[in-house]
Amino acid sequence: VRGRLGESVETALRMTDGLVAVSHETPAGEWKSTLYSERYACTRCNVSFEELTPRLFSFNSPYGACPRCRGLGTYREFDEDLVVPDPDKTLAQGALAPWKRGPRRYQEFFEAATQRFIRDFGAAADVPFEKLPARLRQALLHGGVPPRSAGLATASPWRAGAGGGEYAAAAEPWEGVLSALKRFAETVSSPHVRRWLEQFMSEQPCPACQGARLRPEALAVKLASRAIHEVTALSIDEAGRFFADLRLEGEKKTIARQVLGEIRNRLAFMQNVGIGYLTLDRATDSLSGGEAQRIRLATQVGSGLVGVCYVLDEPTIGLHARDNRRLLDTLAALRDLGNTVLVVEHDEETMRAADHVIDMGPGAGERGGEVVAQGTPAEVQACPQSLTGQYLAGRMRIPVPPRRRPARPARALALVGARANNLKNLTVRLPLGCLICVTGVSGSGKSTLVAQTLVPAARRKLYGSRQKPGALARLTGMDQVDRVIEIDQSPIGRTPRSNPATYTKVFDHIRRVFAQTRDAKVRGYGPGRFSFNVKGGRCEACLGQGVRKVEMHFLPDVYVTCQECKGARFSRETLEVVYRGKSIADVLQMSVGEAVGFFENFPRLVDQLATLEAVGLGYVTLGQNSTTLSGGEAQRVKLAAELGKRATGRTLYVLDEPTTGLHFADIQRLLDVLARLVDMGNTVLVVEHNYEVIKSADWVVDLGPEGGDAGGFVVAEGPPEQVARTPRSYTGQYLRRFLDADTLEPQP
Repeated sequence: VRGRLGESVETALRMTDGLVAVSHETPAGEWKSTLYSERYACTRCNVSFEELTPRLFSFNSPYGACPRCRGLGTYREFDEDLVVPDPDKTLAQGALAPWKRGPRRYQEFFEAATQRFIRDFGAAADVPFEKLPARLRQALLHGGVPPRSAGLATASPWRAGAGGGEYAAAAEPWEGVLSALKRFAETVSSPHVRRWLEQFMSEQPCPACQGARLRPEALAVKLASRAIHEVTALSIDEAGRFFADLRLEGEKKTIARQVLGEIRNRLAFMQNVGIGYLTLDRATDSLSGGEAQRIRLATQVGSGLVGVCYVLDEPTIGLHARDNRRLLDTLAALRDLGNTVLVVEHDEETMRAADHVIDMGPGAGERGGEVVAQGTPAEVQACPQSLTGQYLAGRMRIPVPPRRRPARPARALALVGARANNLKNLTVRLPLGCLICVTGVSGSGKSTLVAQTLVPAARRKLYGSRQKPGALARLTGMDQVDRVIEIDQSPIGRTPRSNPATYTKVFDHIRRVFAQTRDAKVRGYGPGRFSFNVKGGRCEACLGQGVRKVEMHFLPDVYVTCQECKGARFSRETLEVVYRGKSIADVLQMSVGEAVGFFENFPRLVDQLATLEAVGLGYVTLGQNSTTLSGGEAQRVKLAAELGKRATGRTLYVLDEPTTGLHFADIQRLLDVLARLVDMGNTVLVVEHNYEVIKSADWVVDLGPEGGDAGGFVVAEGPPEQVARTPRSYTGQYLRRFLDADTLEPQP
């Protein structure tokens, strides 16, 4: 009967396109039918699956991406926090931002709508939004029926107003601000109005996939009770433990053996370079330069190549001293495989771990370019001409400040209830008028606390910014701050026209100097003649850029020196005007240090140039293209620009790792500049791993104790000496030796 039964099943499957009903007699003598399918389908609800293939689990493939968000995981929606940025304001004061600032015809319409809401719902116009009853806030934003008109037919009072006619009767339901804004966005044709509406929108999790980015069929497949998006949401450390503990049996074990081995090895490589705190689904555009570099390094370690020369540019950026050792062990493993590892680095521990050190100098820019010393770290330390060797040997050092600036409880910022990302409902006090360092291991929450929470919340308080801060209960003390300046490492410009001279406004003074020369006055040239951004004095062939862009089809664009002006940027007539034998193009080729002496007769100009020299940029030429500046150099140009402005004494400066790319001697100069800002009454907040800066701070906030979910706590806070005495603080453990090494004991 086995053969006959098989033929019957095949016939049934062929006739029903893959379905077969099997009837059998139960022990009780009853007959029971069970429906089977040879396809990935449910016989009860008619849901079917395609064959499971890798592309189903990729949000970059149309086969796997969520159809609603197309694999992005987010959707732009109107955000309550942006629509009501300041809940302390009343409706009369303009608590609803779109109703207060917008095109005039919309403002008139919204004003009438506000009055209607107040009348129909009995809302108080002079009560702060956050103190209105919850039902009124809900109705105002999301819509509802006025208390005395429940049960009437649905209508939209907005449509009558938007069309310019009479507003609907009071009995009609209220559409809600968010619903109305959404409808306007869908129907508006004006680009100007669309841009205005987009100011009140933010990226929200996709309502279909809740941010998982994949279609429901992919999310229904589980491995050890976890869907694929739940596994990729784990940190690298957590994923390592998950796959290490994963136990499969029988056929599954055989199929997965090679794949699991590869997964475990790659996770281990990333853990070894110190990025175990990153989640697997972390967006690449949110990675720091150091994190991205270490991911590429982990990839190379896993390749097992031999005879390769690896070149790394400051791989310790953003890395805590605790994790440095693991990175150095990884580099040593690459070397031991038979490769050459060439590292450009300022980190002391990396230099001491090297087999061969090449020290360049003796100065920077034109004063550099020579090999001062080379050999083992010990041989470089013994060279008296090597500035690096002097610091490594301890003959030169950055001293601990003789005293700390006092932290006054009455003069401080306080972040209460910070809980964005991995922050654990923190309350952090930041004393004003001090140099403050926020420290902690990589991934402990430093950037979340400062860049994503403090700065946006402070800007919202001061300027009414629409940037949405991280989750925070409240920020107090902002009445003692009048400006917030974030000095990051983003480029100061993205075109060849931008340079340090234009960014710091030094070039404005230089153009005035040339306009005052005899030749310029005879020819009738004003300061505008000496600008390469204005038609008249610039070279029109390259439009004052000095280079011309050649578009290469299927290849990146190429920039070539302008054949007309030979890179000088200006016309022949403009270059004929000279001051002390130098044309305006010659001045742009000067280094900052040379320009200080050249313009010695112009005190205001010299003062601004001196700020660039003070931050360690004396070697940079005035006209150097901004696109060729490193992140650290760009940050110091911004710092010099701030130093050149009139100080208010109530400014909060925020810097993210300003020591990037700095030598020991340059760090000392940077600390002197930061001290000048603080001595003027300002507050400087630095996110930093460098212990020379940490030991020089007045107040330290150390986050941790670990990265990722194991971080987000305040481990220690107070003067550096207090942090160094905290056993749980990794920062304190390393900081101790930097404080003990100095004979001068700091006084609180």
